[in-house]
Amino acid sequence: MRRTLRVAAYAVVVRDGHLLLARSRDDDGAPEWVLPGGGMEHGEDPYDTVRRELEEETGHLVEVTGFLGIDSSRRTLPGRFRRPVDHHGLRLVYEARIVGGELRNEVDGSTELAAWQRLDAVPGLARAGLIDTALRLWRERPASGHPRAGRA
Repeated sequence: MRRTLRVAAYAVVVRDGHLLLARSRDDDGAPEWVLPGGGMEHGEDPYDTVRRELEEETGHLVEVTGFLGIDSSRRTLPGRFRRPVDHHGLRLVYEARIVGGELRNEVDGSTELAAWQRLDAVPGLARAGLIDTALRLWRERPASGHPRAGRA
């Protein structure tokens, strides 16, 4: 089975009780909220990745204020010619704050909408699982960089 690895960087940006999110489409085409961020380009530092991706997806310029942790996932994905792919996703989660720019939607990208969502409303949103993991890292700030087992 072919194996792939994708390394990506995301940011938790909280301001005035609101979380900055972007809306994308899940594997079935349904809209879901995601953390702003995305895949590293070859040779790019993940610190630069998260800043670039936040600007692309939300219009905001950010200052990275801390490293929260790592989320690692492994799953089988459909590959070319119906041959499955063993995919490993490594997601680096940072904390950041807005230092400039204006909120706007991404044009011709992987997301379709950028918005501030109330933190207390996030559990009711159709959302990617990484949001819950990232918020746990943000709240708990584990020294290991891994959230404790259990619910967010």
